[in-house]
Amino acid sequence: MISTRGRYALRVMIDLAENQSDKYIPLKDIAARQEISKKYLEIIVKDMVHGGLLKGTSGKGGGYKLCRPAEDYTVGEILEMMEGSLSPVACLADPNYECSRREECQTLPMWSEFDTLVHDYFYGKRLTELCRL
Repeated sequence: MISTRGRYALRVMIDLAENQSDKYIPLKDIAARQEISKKYLEIIVKDMVHGGLLKGTSGKGGGYKLCRPAEDYTVGEILEMMEGSLSPVACLADPNYECSRREECQTLPMWSEFDTLVHDYFYGKRLTELCRL
């Protein structure tokens, strides 16, 4: 399941893409438009800046903006940065996960196929596809 953290990160990215300019966009404006607590968004955008999705600056004229053109972002990269692996089972999420049943697991092919579907769907969807531009 995608948490509010991942969903709100997408909403922030969409908001920034739809309202992009040369100037930084104050977090209070994003929070107001998205009807999300500014305090909660502060935690989320800090991780987004640290992860290279956003640029942020403080002080007068401060706020946030995208690091790259909106069309260069995929939904998959945003969700994985905020949520971690989107894989449905531990043995696919962590390449170092040791499972004694890996060789005989009858469900692994199904989980693998599902993992590929999810990955391809989210990485095939661009941020701009979610925007009202």
